[in-house]
Amino acid sequence: MWSPDRRAALAALAAVAALAACGFTPVHAPGGAGSRLLGQVRVADPRTPDDYAFLRRMTERLGPDQAARYDLAYTLRIAVVPQAITPDEVTTRYSLNGTAAYALTDRTTGQAVAQGEVSSFASHSTVGTVIATTAAEQDARDRLAVMLADQVVTRLYAALPPR
Repeated sequence: MWSPDRRAALAALAAVAALAACGFTPVHAPGGAGSRLLGQVRVADPRTPDDYAFLRRMTERLGPDQAARYDLAYTLRIAVVPQAITPDEVTTRYSLNGTAAYALTDRTTGQAVAQGEVSSFASHSTVGTVIATTAAEQDARDRLAVMLADQVVTRLYAALPPR
């Protein structure tokens, strides 16, 4: 008789076999997209505090551009939307809805390698002192920039075929 554990193991083995058959290569394997981008992407200079947080995360994920082969242009847009409003019309929570439009181009040919747009959101509370609210908003902005950067890196990895 088959147990649920055996079925799960067989399903996992079948999935691995299917991935191997389709030419799946792990991103961080030798020759994978991760190794092709590491230290190879020059991210556009930041213009806003949100851009700095985005750039910091991109550098953490892709490494500093040592001999950049690609240029990454991006535009961050963040909209502040009231979420929780009391009967007295006092907003106690805000949502930050963000998008990052990006384009990765080859520096030698000038051709676009990958482009697109990602989106995410973060929120923060306004209950407390002005200092606490300001700190909460900045933290939410930083978290949002990190989430957007992580999504862009994931899309870049998916867009580059392995060697």
